[in-house]
Amino acid sequence: MLRINKLTKTYSNRIQALREVSLNIEPGMFGLLGPNGAGKTTLMKIVATLLDPDSGTIEMDGVDLVLRKDKAREMLGYLPQEFGLYPTLTAEQTLNYFAKLKGVWDAKERYSLVEALLERVNLSSARKQRVGGFSGGMRQRLGIAQALIGEPQLIIVDEPTAGLDPEERVRFHNLLSESAGEDTVVILSTHIVSDVSNLCSQLAVIRKGEIIATCTPQSAIDKLKDSVWQAAVPREHISALKARYQVISVQMAGGLARLRVISKGERPGEEFTPTEPALEDYYFDLVSKSDEALSSRR
Repeated sequence: MLRINKLTKTYSNRIQALREVSLNIEPGMFGLLGPNGAGKTTLMKIVATLLDPDSGTIEMDGVDLVLRKDKAREMLGYLPQEFGLYPTLTAEQTLNYFAKLKGVWDAKERYSLVEALLERVNLSSARKQRVGGFSGGMRQRLGIAQALIGEPQLIIVDEPTAGLDPEERVRFHNLLSESAGEDTVVILSTHIVSDVSNLCSQLAVIRKGEIIATCTPQSAIDKLKDSVWQAAVPREHISALKARYQVISVQMAGGLARLRVISKGERPGEEFTPTEPALEDYYFDLVSKSDEALSSRR
């Protein structure tokens, strides 16, 4: 288990990125959801030993990841939000280079490892291609391949599917699912709710540097049972409905606005029909609440 206890981080410009963040993360896929600027990347960089916290601890299998960065890096596979590659190297050369950095010195062992990783991420046919010509999806698959070198116990991926087309997103989802073994913690940090809904057995929501919820995707959905309503209305009605109801999403389709509304206990209006809640409803409802409303929930 990965134990994060009361992590706090304030940058030199006085922006407090993390406020006593605590999480217990068991092996498997864990989703960290939050809007841009919520503190996700700061938290991931601290866990990945790239930033030091002002206070707090991180422990996994008895190792203090803050004080023992050397041991932490032996346990870690990391795919950051901005993953830099040497554009003139081929996929094969890139993984060979990362394998050396991770201590795989035997040439035969390294060759076998690189071949297995390229096969695993479906890049065998592109092994001789320079990575500067890779698509976004191919770059992300190469990124997860380097993160898997050394069979890490902790894998961190930060906003991995942003900008990917639907086919590449599904392919990347499958790769992440396969990487989460019985003894491996995989943390998926993202603002894309469907990624967490499709992949993760546990999740946390972070906002303004604070963890405001931890639960399973199903328990989050269950909290909104019989409380989500939808309606298709003319565009000019949107403002009035937003003033009257708790509107959590608006999408335009066919010249009409499709509204999703949370109303517990009663139908919000004649134009609304009940609909099944989704994780997106829970998330958008939670991050849109005022600080006072969140405080009253705790």
